[in-house]
Amino acid sequence: MELKTYLKINPADSVVVCLQPKKKGDILDIDGKQITVNQDTPAGHKVLIKDVKEGDDIIKYGYPIGHARQDMKAGDWVNENNLKTNLSGTLEYTYQPVNQELNIKDDKRTFKGYIRKNGDVGVRNEIWIVPTVGCVNGIAERLAHQLSMETKEEGIDAIWTWHHNFGCSQLSGDHENTRKILRDICLHPNAGGVLVLGLGCENNQPDQFMEMLGNYDKDRIRLLVTQKVEGDEVEAGMQILRELYAIAKEDKRVDVPVSKLRVGLKCGGSDGFSGITANPLVGEFSDWLVAQGGTSVLTEVPEMFGAETILMNRCKTTELFDQTVSMINNFKEYFLSHGEPVGENPSPGNKAGGISTLEDKALGCTQKCGKAPVSGVMEYGDRLQHDGLNLLSAPGNDLVAATALASCGCHLVLFTTGRGTPFGTFVPTMKIATNPTLAKNKPHWVDFSAGQLIEGRSMQEIVPEFIDKVLAVASGEHARNEENGYREISIFKNGVTL
Repeated sequence: MELKTYLKINPADSVVVCLQPKKKGDILDIDGKQITVNQDTPAGHKVLIKDVKEGDDIIKYGYPIGHARQDMKAGDWVNENNLKTNLSGTLEYTYQPVNQELNIKDDKRTFKGYIRKNGDVGVRNEIWIVPTVGCVNGIAERLAHQLSMETKEEGIDAIWTWHHNFGCSQLSGDHENTRKILRDICLHPNAGGVLVLGLGCENNQPDQFMEMLGNYDKDRIRLLVTQKVEGDEVEAGMQILRELYAIAKEDKRVDVPVSKLRVGLKCGGSDGFSGITANPLVGEFSDWLVAQGGTSVLTEVPEMFGAETILMNRCKTTELFDQTVSMINNFKEYFLSHGEPVGENPSPGNKAGGISTLEDKALGCTQKCGKAPVSGVMEYGDRLQHDGLNLLSAPGNDLVAATALASCGCHLVLFTTGRGTPFGTFVPTMKIATNPTLAKNKPHWVDFSAGQLIEGRSMQEIVPEFIDKVLAVASGEHARNEENGYREISIFKNGVTL
């Protein structure tokens, strides 16, 4: 079978995507019409297949991705220099619900997880140290290292401290965001034991913070305030950690219905292949998981701009539609309040990979959530309340968004990438390569290659393999970021630091 070297994604499109580099003078056969390529065009980039006038919309995925900055001819390379976003400020929207029935059978699949006292399920059984304030990061790191050396981590999955720079000198929204994310980490079922490590004089007062946890398991979540310790706070911390370790190491994996699995959907370092390989693959998985009764979460609100109506019209109710409109427009207001245009995206790496406008990026980005109806909308720092597809308010920044996904309760994050990234947050962060070159060059970063889709394999072939891979990681197989020890958190900050 001869492999395609270019792709027209939607019949309405006015561009094709080059699956391989094209040289000036190459001929493209588009719907029986011969198009001559006018400039050397890299793989992942777009070639115009019809003449357009200045101001005309350019269509990709069946939707406008911006308008032409100048008159252009069929065969021209379309990029950020000749394509301009249509995005501006906030908009008014009308609810036009679309019925999205998923005709996917229940496969009755399971994974090996840890059932917690409150009924939650974890995919890891780790000991975590959570500082209430950045001032005790050093003590937290020392405690984690000492416990690791003492126990060799036998009988548990890992020992980590989630250091951060906040917990004091913050006001209003920033202060509450920090407290919410730290609360969510403490309550996450991937932890078999948590030591909350406080200083004592911080704004994030330890006792008040513990009240935020609600009805938590006091055997597995413990507090130490270092200023209140008379003598060596490290030894006091070790005494608590030894007790937590003794409890956690007795936990065992058991078969759990896949309906209990909660997965975050993220992309970073995207390229022109993201919207035709990795993101649709993850979308297929998301739909499959939702059909099994499971949960997926889409975030990166600024990367919904230009594709937001697709999500709005998939909302199950008018109330969810209104919440999605607020989420979108509030994030636009956030941009505008700082004097920034809402279309100030994509990044230099995105552009080099073939993404020219934010609409171009968004229409590819939102494919990660498949076609399922939207059953929940969350503010930043909220915890999951609904099964099915949820939307979460958070920025596009990789570290902040992935942390937010994990914090809302996702067991792992599916992270599609065309440029590559080693990053991982505090839950397994699986990297899905959009192209075979990345998968070949960075196998120690990449967990699965969706680039197979441009090497001749079909979506129907690789979806079952991808499902198996995700369930294997949920059952204890290390994601690449875990193998490398690349794990961290990042908390959203907007306001004043005192």
